[in-house]
Amino acid sequence: MEVVLHYRPHQTNLTEVQKFAEAAVKEFPIRQLPRFTPWFPNNLHRLPLKPKKQPPVISCEETEELKQLSAPSGYVTGSPDYDCTKSLLEFQSNMKQGQTLIQAQTAYRPTDSENQGKPPPNGRQTLKRSWSVSLPSPKLKDKIIPLSQELQNSLARLKLHAFYRAKWTIEQSVCNNQNLEDIWVKLNRLIQQNELPSCNATIQRSVGQIWIFCDILYCEYVRNILREKLSLTDKMDLLVHRFGIIFSL
Repeated sequence: MEVVLHYRPHQTNLTEVQKFAEAAVKEFPIRQLPRFTPWFPNNLHRLPLKPKKQPPVISCEETEELKQLSAPSGYVTGSPDYDCTKSLLEFQSNMKQGQTLIQAQTAYRPTDSENQGKPPPNGRQTLKRSWSVSLPSPKLKDKIIPLSQELQNSLARLKLHAFYRAKWTIEQSVCNNQNLEDIWVKLNRLIQQNELPSCNATIQRSVGQIWIFCDILYCEYVRNILREKLSLTDKMDLLVHRFGIIFSL
């Protein structure tokens, strides 16, 4: 192997230049890496991290049971996504506009074997549906009315925005001798006809109340519609979560 060494005229010490060139062409030294030592005891029988409890043991019977539960049902086809309103008769397209919830519910009658030993309370079939949600309406702007000064003062004091959700509560005491279930049916019809903007409602049969949620911006309009269409009496309290009752109308 020939090496041509170039040096500057002022470098008179050729011996030093030669030593520098020889050192440059020497093979690069290979350093022997030390043996890897883990930072924890390398013992598979004594791992540093162990689960606190032993894994559960599933029997063969439970395995077969899980297989049956995970098997595709005959009611579900195609995508695993499903429509939660599929089994609700009032959401079916063949239901007429304004058909009441009772008419929809009576489309299915339990057999005698199902009714055996389970008489309906008060001789009347219990309504299962408990939620009703309004659809967005393009005419909401026409329904915005200025809030009363009392409600505006309450919002300013509590620093609440007009789009906070609030709740009206209908109790038996304001139903004007009407049944709470009948009020619920009429309310569903109002919501389906989109007369209550930004509203969704639920009936709490365990406490005998109907809750109507809406934006504060429309709360007074909603209250007036409820009073007019449902013939409600007395005042109702407007409640906002974490703030309690902020207004009565």
